[in-house]
Amino acid sequence: MAKKNFLSKIRVTYNAPVTLSFAILAGLILILNTVLKGTLIPALFTAPGNIKCSIPFNPGNFLDYFRLIFHVFGHSDWNHFLSNMAFILLLGPVIEERYGSPILTVMMSITALVTGVLNVCFSPVQMLGSSDIAFMMILLASFTSISKSQIPLSFILVLALYIGREILGSGENQNISTLAHIAGGICGSLFAFLATPRPKSAKTVTSKTPSAKSAKERLAEIDAQSPRFAKKQNSSKNDDDTTLVGSIEL
Repeated sequence: MAKKNFLSKIRVTYNAPVTLSFAILAGLILILNTVLKGTLIPALFTAPGNIKCSIPFNPGNFLDYFRLIFHVFGHSDWNHFLSNMAFILLLGPVIEERYGSPILTVMMSITALVTGVLNVCFSPVQMLGSSDIAFMMILLASFTSISKSQIPLSFILVLALYIGREILGSGENQNISTLAHIAGGICGSLFAFLATPRPKSAKTVTSKTPSAKSAKERLAEIDAQSPRFAKKQNSSKNDDDTTLVGSIEL
């Protein structure tokens, strides 16, 4: 019975709307791409490359501007999808709680646009996937305890490891732009310095302490409530000077 009551109190909350919506939408797009025999993601969710690319950016094509941002929702396969979502679903809720959903949306949009533009300018291959968003979140989360005069060692190590992996493994990953991913990390670093985290949603506790009073005033209030002054108050009402029997006046 107690177990049933405990389970009835458990609720599943949509705690990070931007992060969860991003992951769900990317998963649905990959499912639809499978149903449509791999035609959806290449058509809408793959950023074009420069003039040396097999499908270069066309300034007169509106869809190419769409792909510059929305390439982050496309993934080549489920392994690519799961490797990115592992970081995004782990770090996204923490960052969203710290900065707020609107700010995180702006950060992700700017990162996607910057990496898409850099891919068009410098990369001879197309680009898809949310690796740039994941790297942005990794570096942004490493700045949790940053101050004006200190840079966390964890940030330096993560930056060195990720950039080293991108440079050493650039020839092994297909449809991945190393320059664009590094740019995503730089965006995360800049966001950590420029964006101000929103204050924690805690209820303000109003202090009910009385205003500062002098020591004489506080002592006077204490004395006024003391029983030894009851005689004086009663004697002020009566005009005689009789003394109460059994009372002790200090």
